[in-house]
Amino acid sequence: MHTGIFHDLDLNADGKTTSYLSVPFSIDRSPYFQVKVPVIRIRNGQGPSLLLMAGNHGDEYEGEICLARLSRLLEPANIHGSVTIIPFANAPAVMAARRRSPLDEGNLNRAFPGDAVGTPTQRIAHFLEQDLFPKHDVVFDLHSGGTSMEHLLCALIERQGPPEQFEEAKRLMQAMALPYGFIAENGAAAPTSMAGAARAGAIGLSGEFGGGGTATKQSMAITAQAIDNVLIAMGICDTPILSRAPLANQSMTLLKLESHEQAIYATRRGWFEPAVAVGDKVESGDVAGWYHDFERLDLAEETLHFRRGGIVLSRRLHTDSQAGDCLVQVGLLI
Repeated sequence: MHTGIFHDLDLNADGKTTSYLSVPFSIDRSPYFQVKVPVIRIRNGQGPSLLLMAGNHGDEYEGEICLARLSRLLEPANIHGSVTIIPFANAPAVMAARRRSPLDEGNLNRAFPGDAVGTPTQRIAHFLEQDLFPKHDVVFDLHSGGTSMEHLLCALIERQGPPEQFEEAKRLMQAMALPYGFIAENGAAAPTSMAGAARAGAIGLSGEFGGGGTATKQSMAITAQAIDNVLIAMGICDTPILSRAPLANQSMTLLKLESHEQAIYATRRGWFEPAVAVGDKVESGDVAGWYHDFERLDLAEETLHFRRGGIVLSRRLHTDSQAGDCLVQVGLLI
């Protein structure tokens, strides 16, 4: 009664079911409290299976909005096979508008493979990797830059799994038709959802679909298109479900993320002034920005330089920065 996760989903039943993943976690105001994570299951016979999830980080809204809407629109008659939708994977973080859960300070995308008797975030990660991921061909986890980061709109995969599975991951990533896609080299033991999907035998897909803790017309349209395109590329849907106005498909420029040298980190308190915009092409040695010390007005600002060339992938939105904050990052062209 006090460990693990409980649910009443029947993954083999045709039709549409809305339920909850229930995580027991005693709190001060409610000793028998359960974290409730909504889950929607749509199935129409045998066929490909896709798990769509958002809210891995609570302040990343494009995926949360799109999957909440998809859960209302998608019906068994629309699909061949099955779709599982978890619009708010770390529900406490979503409801608190935070990156991490307020219950345990858990970052779900650093919690895999999780722990069945751990904190709520650890239990959610464990259930996903051990119970849900293995029952799906593809796991598509939607992200954005969150409150503190502006991110290049791009699809994302990790170099995981056997070669044929990695090639299929690249095919599905390119099917999203975003302007950029990048491949992360995080390793098989990574604590991310995509590494967890690979360990479970599924293909992991992701993407960064916005940033700044908000949703825009562009970011919502691109997110909807990416979800529709994956559903169609997998043979689950024949026509778009989410896209209100179809966008022109774009050829994808591939990037890779393989080294900490691709980022510039703060090493002390300071105020960051960027010299570049997300999407700019830069060379090694180019000026990335300037770092100011408001507590020492007699000191000139420090000029920051890129160590690697590529495409500016992300930048910190908050000017006020602390030691350890990532200020700017580039993706290497493949």
